[in-house]
Amino acid sequence: MVYEIDLTTGDAGASSTYPMQCSTLRKSGFMVFRGQPCKIVKMLTSKTGKHGHAKVHLVGIAVFMGKKEEDICPSVHNVDVPNIQRHDYQLICIQDSCLSLPTEADEVPEDLKLPESELGKYNAGEDVQVSVMCAMSEEYAVAIKPCK
Repeated sequence: MVYEIDLTTGDAGASSTYPMQCSTLRKSGFMVFRGQPCKIVKMLTSKTGKHGHAKVHLVGIAVFMGKKEEDICPSVHNVDVPNIQRHDYQLICIQDSCLSLPTEADEVPEDLKLPESELGKYNAGEDVQVSVMCAMSEEYAVAIKPCK
């Protein structure tokens, strides 16, 4: 049996998440709730009961959807934490509600949607920088600021 290996892809095989013990999570950190990367906004830890481990009550806001999520898990169990990257790009233009942002490789992908929030409000012709958050194979524009 002969296996073909495609060496032309740039994927290093890195996972989009990594495990972390629930008790080591912190407020303003990130974790995966029901398959969505979320920012932790509230954490409460109960004391150890007579039947086992302390429990951690976690409340998070989905990074891309803004939906509130809650979960309770034993403090010694592992949970998934997303690998989050943030990149800043200079905005070229907005066309059909899509942002044109040049990457470091001089490519100009035009598939990033313009958010409905105040991020979509800027003066045409103004040089602005857009911060894009990447997590779990999704990208979302999260901030806009004028270039200096």
